Amino acid sequence: MAGALFRPLTSGNRMQPGTDASFIKPNDRLTSFERLEIYNRQYWFRILGCFYEDYPGLRAVLGDSKFERLARAYLAKYPSASFTLRNLGGRLEKFLAEEPQWAAPRQALALDMARFEWAQIVAFDGEARPVVEIDSLLGSDPAKLRLALQPYLSFLALDHPVDDCVLALKKAALRGEASNAVEASPKSGTRRAMPLPKREKIYVAVHRHDNGLYYKRLEPEAYHILTALRGGAFLEDACAEALASAPAGDWAEVVRKWFENWRQLGWFCVQ
Repeated sequence: MAGALFRPLTSGNRMQPGTDASFIKPNDRLTSFERLEIYNRQYWFRILGCFYEDYPGLRAVLGDSKFERLARAYLAKYPSASFTLRNLGGRLEKFLAEEPQWAAPRQALALDMARFEWAQIVAFDGEARPVVEIDSLLGSDPAKLRLALQPYLSFLALDHPVDDCVLALKKAALRGEASNAVEASPKSGTRRAMPLPKREKIYVAVHRHDNGLYYKRLEPEAYHILTALRGGAFLEDACAEALASAPAGDWAEVVRKWFENWRQLGWFCVQ
């Protein structure tokens, strides 16, 4: 139904006279088609509104006008096909890679932001499996041990510190809400543009804990261990490969602390 009502109805796609009234009754002010068109337009605005709310960081990167054009192009190519609007942006990364012109000249930054904001959606309501009990792993051979990770976890290798950008946006929004609460007549003026971050390679885990949404910077070695485990590698192999070119240091203690932290966060789950 979403696909059928995605675009505003025009005379070229109206239902044939005499058939529309069998589905939607006219009233004393509107024909059946006019009543359907109202629903169609409201549905379209609802779709755009959800997309707008899901991607505040991408909106800040591109600006409102360019973001709206991108949103309309994306939703025209990949209309909602799910029973829930939660999945609306599930193919945005693919779209930006296919059609970079919609985010040019900030396509690389936009792609990082889109990946980061979609990971937040996944973390917010993705599946959570029972946490693995540490006692069940005692005595296991690391060379033959595979550890499963929670489905709601995302591990991202990004070229821009978009996590800092999103935090700054949230703080600015909170300050704006506090200011509007005490000002009888808010000052006029345009919204200040977000400073664009410089390129910087970062590794981030996006997750939830105690019903809260979080993102956590990772060391490159930690990122590679986690992504290897997610790919099904044995524990010993994941650690060995990630640390093969690492600088000298007490990596045994470092890795032990990482795994203890990840265990406390509930990242390891039953297969």
